[in-house]
Amino acid sequence: MKQSSQTSYQRSKVAWPIMLGAMSLLALGISFDSCQDCSVLSADFLASFGYSFCYAVGLWLVNGYPPAWIDQHASWTRQPLMRFAWSIGYALVASFLVIFLVSAAFQLFYYHQILRDLSWQRIFFLPLLFVAIISLFLHSRSFLLGWRDAAIQTERLEKESAVARLDSLRRQVDPHFLFNSLNALTVLVEENDPARATRFIRQLAKVYRYVLDSQEREVVSLDEELAFVESYLHLQRTRLGEGIQVEIQQPGANADRLLVPPLAVQLLLENALKHNATSQRNPLHITVAIDTTARELRVANTLRPRAAAESTGLGLRNLQARYGFLTDQPVRIERTATEFIVVLPLLMLG
Repeated sequence: MKQSSQTSYQRSKVAWPIMLGAMSLLALGISFDSCQDCSVLSADFLASFGYSFCYAVGLWLVNGYPPAWIDQHASWTRQPLMRFAWSIGYALVASFLVIFLVSAAFQLFYYHQILRDLSWQRIFFLPLLFVAIISLFLHSRSFLLGWRDAAIQTERLEKESAVARLDSLRRQVDPHFLFNSLNALTVLVEENDPARATRFIRQLAKVYRYVLDSQEREVVSLDEELAFVESYLHLQRTRLGEGIQVEIQQPGANADRLLVPPLAVQLLLENALKHNATSQRNPLHITVAIDTTARELRVANTLRPRAAAESTGLGLRNLQARYGFLTDQPVRIERTATEFIVVLPLLMLG
């Protein structure tokens, strides 16, 4: 934001001398045309130049800069009709005031005449018609630039979302995850426990089925994600036993309309297991709390960092990029002396 402000300031410093020079040349051209028999240094020529220059600069100021301010209150991409109405209405009113003030000033202080003698049709009708045409051009240009920026932004966010989805898929089929799962399955087979081994295989199949089915989807229902999380946790509980304790609060009303990016909750559980030590005597506690009223999902784990664990933060950055494509609500990350907390916005269907 700071860099953007500095860039705008630098551009404005360059634009001012150029525009003032252009306004001066325009005023000179109008003066030569309207006062052909006047010498360049005559009072009539200078008055014509001053009149035209004040007109040009005033109309440039009121029509050139405010569109950026209007964009903050009515966007071309979200409210095109309101943006168009504001633009034309503002341009006509502001231009009328400029024309009136410049004309009144010259009428009173240069020509020493009363305002009643102003030729309203000649002074206001044609200039306002000219302003309306120029305003349509300027705001059409603003619309095209805004549309181009929105398209570039959408393309960038889509790319980030695609990278995040591929990263989620890559982590799920990571050899370590599969290696740990197969090791746990081997233990079940060696213990001659076919019932648990069969259930483990089914849960492992559900995990990979969900990963494959959701890789092309931007969002999934909260119920689907939580069902997937239960399958994922079954594999981890089988491997770690009492070393992991997870409490998941079941969502209340309207849960079927709540959405999350696929694998979002699982990512937070995986991070907690990856970066914190676990043991049978000192288990890792993870809580998943769902607030349907505030539309938030909160994942908190006890903070017990592994000595050799190194975090790149790539998973959380990708998750934030995916949310940035879907909503303006941010992913909140908090860290206390005893807990690491991530709060995910829950999106609403319809």
